Amino acid sequence: MASFTERKNKTGKTSYYAKIRLKGHRTIVKAFERKTDAKNWVSKTESEIKDGKRFKVLKGRNITLSELIEKYQDEVLVHKGRVMQADQTTQLNWWKDEIGYMALAEISRSDIEEGKKKLRKGNKKERTPATVNRYLAALSHAFNVAMKEWEWIDENPVSKVKKLTEPKGRDRFLSLDEKKRLLKACKASTNKFLYPAVFLAIATGARASEIIYLKYSDINLEIGTAALHDTKNKEKRSITIAGVALGLLKDMENNRRMDTEYVFPRADGEKPILIRKAWDKAIKQAKINDFRYHDLRHTAASYLAMNQATMLEIADVLGHKDLQMVKRYAHLSKAHSYDVVKKMNEKFLA
Repeated sequence: MASFTERKNKTGKTSYYAKIRLKGHRTIVKAFERKTDAKNWVSKTESEIKDGKRFKVLKGRNITLSELIEKYQDEVLVHKGRVMQADQTTQLNWWKDEIGYMALAEISRSDIEEGKKKLRKGNKKERTPATVNRYLAALSHAFNVAMKEWEWIDENPVSKVKKLTEPKGRDRFLSLDEKKRLLKACKASTNKFLYPAVFLAIATGARASEIIYLKYSDINLEIGTAALHDTKNKEKRSITIAGVALGLLKDMENNRRMDTEYVFPRADGEKPILIRKAWDKAIKQAKINDFRYHDLRHTAASYLAMNQATMLEIADVLGHKDLQMVKRYAHLSKAHSYDVVKKMNEKFLA
């Protein structure tokens, strides 16, 4: 599809700009002194493009989004961590159901915008801005791979879509009284693994999946460490286990099942146990509001900050590569910062 624009410069000279936009190809623009020349150029160029003489014919004109997603899942997603695989499979399958039938070159910014609106609205309740942005990010990476590595398309339509504004990260953590009530409810649970799983989360700051997928072969009870393989970014790291948490694991190891390697096995021992229902029940019995299992990680970080751990130390415990994610706990360690500055002043500036 071509369009023409007439423009005049400061001296009053007229120029004619011809713009050609064909799906599956990049937009091209050229200026002419005469409109007749502009029209002739458009006619010739469009003919060359359609005949494949001007640009290479993009595969994205014949490949659907469903085919892209399937290839991406088989060749790219499989190399990511277990949690990310599960999350992005759900996210990409949503896009597959919505517009998977469309050819890649036919998908426009407006198609993605429409999908963003549907995601936000949800079926039964609205999705959070953060959740919608994760769906967009998963699709965007698939398009980037198709563009940069497979050369199926010239541009990524998701890159033109503005992300939703996200609220500041949650920093909800358990008060000491809430912690006491929650652990009491977990101990009373019919799920014998709930209490040690929750206690370990608070004691180490590890994610739910990192704890649930622990195997005895990952744990060194002598020195109090555990190797984590199923991390969010699929990079191996270790956590320190000390005090009561270490004692709990030693007791569990002494009474472990020998037909499974998992520390928290389900009945058949082939996979880890699911604790979601037991967790929800314990939270209700403990009368704790607005608290998720992932907030146990925030609780660990907050307790570290209040115990005068530095931001670098907290980042190391949580497995963050930079300090940006742990700055939310800075206000909890102000007392420590005050002591550091006070000591420096007394020693060097008194």
